[in-house]
Amino acid sequence: MEQNNLNNREDSETYDEVDDQLPFPATILGWGIASIVLAILMVTFNNSYMVLGAGFFAKFFAIVVGSVLGLIGALLGDALRRFAHPTAVFTQGGFFKLVFIKLFWLAGPQLIGLFIGVSFGASLVLS
Repeated sequence: MEQNNLNNREDSETYDEVDDQLPFPATILGWGIASIVLAILMVTFNNSYMVLGAGFFAKFFAIVVGSVLGLIGALLGDALRRFAHPTAVFTQGGFFKLVFIKLFWLAGPQLIGLFIGVSFGASLVLS
């Protein structure tokens, strides 16, 4: 029985080592992927003249700049969330208002920063 517990502990340590192998936090990777996807979607499905009149390399450069600025915006939003996140939440709106507040403080500032960064980066290049 003791040997099984030791083996389980060794298995869990190997999974922890996988997370430690990244040279940066996993949140940066997650928000980076989200910013790339959002930048591609914003350039691909945009029907404004600014995007339709641009060439391939201008759109590609808009995706690159939008992804970088989107990542920076998401990380700034995460820093703002960590700074301003309330420790207790009181509401008079009921259960669903409480769920909305919890979900907002989970990812709201990051998503707002991501959207503003990608939008600003793409419009900066394509204007």
